[in-house]
Amino acid sequence: MTSSTPTRPRSGDGDQFAAPGPVVRFVARRPKLVLLVALLLAALAVAFSGGLVGALKTGGFDDPASDSVRGRQVLAERFRAADPNLVVLISKPGGSVDDPDITAVARQITDRLAGDHAVTVAGSYWTGRVPQLASRSRDAGLVLVHVDGDENTSAGRVATLHDELAVAQGPVRVSFGGFTQINNDINDQVTRDLATAESIAIPITLVLLLLVFGTVGAAGAPLLIGIFSIVGTLGTLRLLAAITDVSVFSVNMATALGLGLAVDYSLLFVSRYREERRLEADLATALGNTMRTAGRTIAFSAATVAVALCSLLVFPQYFLRSFAFAGIAVVVTTVGAAMLVLPALLALLGHRIDKWSLWQPRADSTFWARLAAFVLRRPVRTAAPVILILALLAVPLAHVRFGLADDRVLPGTAESRVVAETLRTRFSDTGSGATVVVAEHWGAGTDARIRVADYAARLSEVPGVTRVDSMVGTYRHGVIVVAPGRPDPRFVNRETTWFSVVSGVEPYSDEGAALARAVRAVPVPAEVPVLVTGPPAQLVDITGSIGARLPVAGILIAVTTFLLLFLLTGSVLLPLKALLLNTLTMSAVFGVAVWVFQDGHLSEVLGQTGTPLAVAIPVLLFCVAFGLSMDYEVFVLSRVIERHEQGADLRTAVVEGMSRSVRVISAAAGILSVSFLAMLTSGVSLIQFFGLCASLAIILDALLVRPVLVPAFMRLAGRWNWWAPRPLRALHARLGLREH
Repeated sequence: MTSSTPTRPRSGDGDQFAAPGPVVRFVARRPKLVLLVALLLAALAVAFSGGLVGALKTGGFDDPASDSVRGRQVLAERFRAADPNLVVLISKPGGSVDDPDITAVARQITDRLAGDHAVTVAGSYWTGRVPQLASRSRDAGLVLVHVDGDENTSAGRVATLHDELAVAQGPVRVSFGGFTQINNDINDQVTRDLATAESIAIPITLVLLLLVFGTVGAAGAPLLIGIFSIVGTLGTLRLLAAITDVSVFSVNMATALGLGLAVDYSLLFVSRYREERRLEADLATALGNTMRTAGRTIAFSAATVAVALCSLLVFPQYFLRSFAFAGIAVVVTTVGAAMLVLPALLALLGHRIDKWSLWQPRADSTFWARLAAFVLRRPVRTAAPVILILALLAVPLAHVRFGLADDRVLPGTAESRVVAETLRTRFSDTGSGATVVVAEHWGAGTDARIRVADYAARLSEVPGVTRVDSMVGTYRHGVIVVAPGRPDPRFVNRETTWFSVVSGVEPYSDEGAALARAVRAVPVPAEVPVLVTGPPAQLVDITGSIGARLPVAGILIAVTTFLLLFLLTGSVLLPLKALLLNTLTMSAVFGVAVWVFQDGHLSEVLGQTGTPLAVAIPVLLFCVAFGLSMDYEVFVLSRVIERHEQGADLRTAVVEGMSRSVRVISAAAGILSVSFLAMLTSGVSLIQFFGLCASLAIILDALLVRPVLVPAFMRLAGRWNWWAPRPLRALHARLGLREH
């Protein structure tokens, strides 16, 4: 039988419920002062976080030390025309690129761009009449442009040019595309998405909190902590953006995670506080007891989330590193709010926390208690179907393919995506996605030209290559087809030259990666060092960089999580069980991700295009979802261990621990999943990917893993649940963290 009311430990259990500490006493005596300081900090964070999205960046997927990055830097420094980052599409539906009106508009735009010292016109149909720069239907043409500056500087310049030039002039249409315009469109979309997601998540969260707590006072406290966490995190991100590169995508993750964790921790704290108030008339004592129990659990769970996110720091890509910074900022801000601001708010409310009651929730849950008891009686029969479901969900993972994010992360109506789709479907190969080879010390004179001709011919013989453009001409299948009378100055800068290796394969694909590897394998005359760059080489370098560091990140997560759970439980088996179950859950989540975002199922519902998974996103998702799963593991184990240390047998400890913790976990998971599911309203598929998969990981964990697999495993393990070698038992006796 389970007890329906909280029970105190026996008198021999020490000073577990001694007088509250000085911090708790101060908060209980001065709640208004604590809340006033918190309000001032929040106001400062709001003021400081103005213009946050504009200070963030949309890139960060590259390894700064890779060949593709260094090659691109050389191109930008010495051959700006070889590195266009802006595409201007000028079209006249039903007309011709040679009509006087479209020609006049094109020349006006070209002259305006050429007159800007920070802009280099790399090519224009209306200047050189290059056939590849006109559409096959000859109703549109291109101007290829390089805009100087880093991501933010070039983005600002392109935005100014866009406002001035991307306007219709009679029947002539002018549209912007290319890398920089894609970044600008993503920034604009993320700004709109953030407001939409929060306007959905916050009201739904309030309704769910009312259903969970039954009173307006108890429900309002976690929501206020969530808003405080979001505001504090955004202010911290603005500070980080002034110090280092921070990805714009971190804003959505930070706000969703901040609101979710704040509700998680507040839900746990307030639920335990209400239990304590039923037993303790003194407010400070009730707060102190809550801090020793729920506060301890919050500290452990926050540490597991922070550890998982810290593992992202092993990667050199600032896209991943900025999520580590953002996640740690979220955790620190949320824990501070839950451990200081929330107790002050509870102290100020006092008994009024149960005012405006809608209904009176139970401290425990008979449903979850009965489910736990049922699982304990039939551990194999209940666990096997759950494991089978998770395994079936993981099946699509067998054919996963990885790529890089491009214009297709945007909605189909976004300007830069429309331009990119036009280039893919209506133009011959413009060379914009070509593999580029850069040689810095090639030499000069006749010998250099002979080596260039030899190397260009070899490159043109690589399977899949359609042509190679170089300073001595254009080659196809080892034969020169265009031979200028003198070296083309576009390809020469003193002893540095470059080669454009054009192919018909999709740059960000397995075929593109294979092509880049084949180009790198071509012998170079005189063994001159070369740098291979361009989209296909970028894909190879990014996947190689992340793949090389992935084992390190995995080991770091596993070891640190094991140590934290060992300090909590004193067991070797329970941490190993947690790692195994979390890996099973994440495999199921990634299988669903492949089915939806790679294979294209639900694409009409989500408004996204099925493409290979952007290689950095699964890494990010794993770290965040793994940390949140461990968050719930700590919630469950803390309650079970508490009853076990009070003398309960395994069955009683599990049933009572589950009845008190899984109710909180299921409520917290429902609310946290709302924060992530709100990301599905985004127009950026990367954010949709993260939101859907993170919410799925939370739901699977809360509804299948914690209430079924955890008690089933503990029943099968029996007394081995608490086993540890004698040296580790001694270590836990000295270092293990306990409430007393």
